[in-house]
Amino acid sequence: MAPRNLLNLEAVSVDYGKGFVLDAVSLGVNLGDRIGIVGRNGGGKTTLMRIMAGAETPHAGRVSHSNNCHVGVLTQVDTMDPALTVRQFILGEQADHEWATLSEVREVFTGLFGGFDEHVMDRRIGPLSGGEKRRVALARLLIEPVDVLLLDEPTNHLDVEAVAWLAAYLKTKRNYALVVVTHDRWFLDEVSDRTWEVVNGAVEEYEGGYSAYVLAKAERSRQASAMEARRNNLLRKELAWLRRGAPARTTKPKFRVDAANELIANEPPPRDGTELLAFANARLGKTVCELHDADIELGGKQLLSRVNWNVGPGDRIAIVGMNGAGKTTLMRVLNEQLALSAGRLVVGSTVKFAFLSQHLEELNPQWRVLEAVEHVARRVELGKGRELTASQLCERLGFGADAQWTPVGDLSGGERRRLQLTRLLMTEPNVLMLDEPTNDFDVETLAALEDLLDSFGGTLLVVSHDRYFLERTCDTFVGLLGDGHIRDLPRGIDQYLELRKAMTTGTSASVETAQSAPARVGVSAAEERDIKKELNRLERQITKAQNQRDSVLAKMAEVATDYDKAAQLDAQLRGIDAEIATLEEAWLEAGARLES
Repeated sequence: MAPRNLLNLEAVSVDYGKGFVLDAVSLGVNLGDRIGIVGRNGGGKTTLMRIMAGAETPHAGRVSHSNNCHVGVLTQVDTMDPALTVRQFILGEQADHEWATLSEVREVFTGLFGGFDEHVMDRRIGPLSGGEKRRVALARLLIEPVDVLLLDEPTNHLDVEAVAWLAAYLKTKRNYALVVVTHDRWFLDEVSDRTWEVVNGAVEEYEGGYSAYVLAKAERSRQASAMEARRNNLLRKELAWLRRGAPARTTKPKFRVDAANELIANEPPPRDGTELLAFANARLGKTVCELHDADIELGGKQLLSRVNWNVGPGDRIAIVGMNGAGKTTLMRVLNEQLALSAGRLVVGSTVKFAFLSQHLEELNPQWRVLEAVEHVARRVELGKGRELTASQLCERLGFGADAQWTPVGDLSGGERRRLQLTRLLMTEPNVLMLDEPTNDFDVETLAALEDLLDSFGGTLLVVSHDRYFLERTCDTFVGLLGDGHIRDLPRGIDQYLELRKAMTTGTSASVETAQSAPARVGVSAAEERDIKKELNRLERQITKAQNQRDSVLAKMAEVATDYDKAAQLDAQLRGIDAEIATLEEAWLEAGARLES
């Protein structure tokens, strides 16, 4: 039986006077859909969400909802009454006995707030941080009965733990449709099985989450030969990283990897580690930053105690941790903006820092974008005779020829952040520190930034809640868990989440046990061997079926003018496609058992 249709857009157009933001867009949302929306900032993603929510009326076309369809919306703008308590905003006048017995409400409160004690529920909203307000807004929305859930940048201000919890929670709830706009590509991959790209007033549809979208978009580009060589190379480098995967992520579907491998067979790796390290050594020498028995305090609170840590030339380090653990403070100590309370900091004599903070620097609003960059430098050296002009660097970070003449005062928050980063890179640093660099960036700009960082030959330290960005740009991970130590994370963010869970749940397993535990538990050695045999068998069957499919496609090309034979081959092709889909589903199920 077909799923229930909940919401439809029919030939919807929106024009704010500068050309169509949406141009005759028609699409539908059904019960159980999981849809991620991507596109450039200003391209129409939020407008599309507002149209779907009924918060904005299109200039042409029609929007229809099924009978009694309840739409829940999370916007980017905080509209909560600051005088209310958390309890009043989320629960209204409900008495404790009315909601405390509901497991779904307790699950949301525990996941977002760590519990529902009075000290949590009776806080006023006004003094809360941006991340805390985001959790409050999400909590109210998630406990409401909805048919369509529209989330606009739900991961803004959330740490990696909260993002991981939210993704896991949404994956278990299939009794409503989910539509999400976010620049968090890891989150998109986790929660969505379809992707809409808003581009040039149209909405292009793709099956699968962000990774599948990148693959399909690269394939469309290859087939059509319509995109310039540099853009293709950018997508293929993204795929090269997807093929290798994040730390400890070893069960990526082989049939997806093979498709990616075919596309990128002749492409260079995203980063040549040997070349970058040699370049970094030439500029930096052997010493970058060293902490010896260091104590770090802020506002009378000790964040790190007796820390010994070395940051070397060419290191690409992701720093993850809970809010307030000292991630930003650590970076400010390393670049000598803050002093140690005890111990010793050693900084190499040739080190040249650049620090992109969360706070935007003030610039002359009358300056043009290019003028603001050229005030720093007119060209930047990349090493081995390579260089970029200020204009070329602006273009690589999303400021086209026309945009380079835009007054700084007219830029959006995301554009100002891009400009701030561009100015920093023009100073030719050899140690680049990025504190939440992905804030306000769209996925295309993030991909361009990642591509640019691939050619950066110095030392890179990144603090971010964007898991995809960290896994894409960094080679090693360290964690600040609020216990005064810097902890190596060989298995990346998965290991960090395990450590945090062991600390917060009060289980008998200690943090040390969690740190050394294997990535998978729950299947015996014999069961693991059987599952791996099954995976190998399924992979052989998938390969065989795909070879049959290629053979049928070749035959169809030969008999294109013979309708009867073409129809027979088409029926055979549909049967093979159905078989491949069944085998792929079985492969995924077996892989899930192996990870459980």
